[in-house]
Amino acid sequence: MGISSKVRHGMQQQSWVRRMFELGLEMKQRFGDDQVFDLSLGNPVLEPPPAFIEKLRELLDNPLPGMHRYMPNAGYPETRSAVADHLSRKTNLPFALDQIVMTCGAGGALNVIFKSILEPEDEVIVFTPYFPEYQFYIENHGGVMQLVPTNDQFQPDPATVEPFLNQKTRAILVNSPNNPSGAVYSTNVLSELGKLIAQTESRFGRQIYLIGDEPYAQLIYDKHPFPILYQFHPSTIVATSFSKDLSLPGERIGYIAVSPECPDGKELVDAFVFCNRVLGFVNAPALMQRVVRSILGASVDLNWYQIQRDRLSSELENIGYPLVKPQGAFYAFPQSLVEDDVAFVQELLEARVLVTPGTGFGRPGHFRISYSVPEKVLEGALERLHQVADAHRNG
Repeated sequence: MGISSKVRHGMQQQSWVRRMFELGLEMKQRFGDDQVFDLSLGNPVLEPPPAFIEKLRELLDNPLPGMHRYMPNAGYPETRSAVADHLSRKTNLPFALDQIVMTCGAGGALNVIFKSILEPEDEVIVFTPYFPEYQFYIENHGGVMQLVPTNDQFQPDPATVEPFLNQKTRAILVNSPNNPSGAVYSTNVLSELGKLIAQTESRFGRQIYLIGDEPYAQLIYDKHPFPILYQFHPSTIVATSFSKDLSLPGERIGYIAVSPECPDGKELVDAFVFCNRVLGFVNAPALMQRVVRSILGASVDLNWYQIQRDRLSSELENIGYPLVKPQGAFYAFPQSLVEDDVAFVQELLEARVLVTPGTGFGRPGHFRISYSVPEKVLEGALERLHQVADAHRNG
C-alpha cells in the first residue's frame, strides 16, 4: 500500500491505448508477429526524413564544444529564434524567440501549460472524442476536465459548449487534427469558440485561454484547409511536437508558442520556463534542439499516409463500417457494429485484430484504428474486419 491513492486510482483508469498495446505484445508472443494485426497504437511507422539523418550525422561527426551541457530552461536561443521565424512565415504574426519555449514533446508542453495557469478546481473544456491522457495532465495540476460532446462529424458545436462556460472555466483545449477521429476543426467552429471565450471573459472578468494541441498539424489530406488557431483569440497558446511530422516520438522534442497578441504573454512565458524546470523536464533535449531547428517544415512522406487512409476508408465503407473520413492525423474512428464498443473490440481481439474502444476516448459506439502500420498489417486486419462483419450479417 506504499503508493498514493490518487496514483493507484489513475493506474486503474489508465488508457485503453496502453492496455491494448500491452495485450498486443502478449498476443504476438503467443501467436507470432505475423498472426496478430495491431492497429491500436499511434506509433509512427515511417522513418524520419533524410534531412534529419543528415543533420544528426553532421553533428555527431563534428561535435560542437558543450553540445550536451545545460542551456537556458526555455531552450537554445538559436532554436527558439528559428521556431519563431518559422511561425511568423506560417501565420503572418510577429513571433519572437521570447514567445517560444522548447519542451519535452507536446505532452510535456501541456503539463507545463496547465501547471502555469491552473488554480485548484479550475476547469478545462475538452471535446469528445479526446486523447485520454488529457485527464491526467489536467488533474496533475489541480484542474478539472469538463467533457463536451462534438456532433456526428466530430466538430464542436458552439451551442453545446456555451452551457459549460462558467466562472471556473480557465481554458478550452482544441486538438485538431483530432486524435482519435482525424477531424480538422473548421474555421467557422473555431471562430465561434473564440467569440464565446471573449463573451465569457467579459461576463466573469477572468482570462480564458484557447489552447491548441497540434502534433498532427502537418498531417492534413486532400489540401484540406487548416485554420491558424491564433487568429481566433488573443490569449492563444499552442503546444506541439515533432513526434508525428518527423517520426520522432521517442526523442521527446516539441515546443510551446504563445500568441504575440496575448496580453500577459511575457509573464506566461516566464511561468512556462519556471515550470519546465520545477516539473523536472529542466530543458528540452539538447541534441534534438540543434537538429530540428535546421529542418523546420520538413516532414515524412504525407502521401504514404494518405494512401493508407484512402485504402482503409474505402475498405471500411465497402465492408459496412460507418465512418467519417479522416481529414488529418493517422487514425480512423468507425462505428462499432454493435452498441457495446468494448464487447465489439473483444470480438475483434478473438480475430487477432487489436483496436481501441471508443469508450476510452469518451465516445462509446466507435473504435479507433491507427493506420500508421506496415501495409501487410493493414491488409491482414482488413481481411479479419471483413470476416467479423460477415459473421454479424450472417448471424
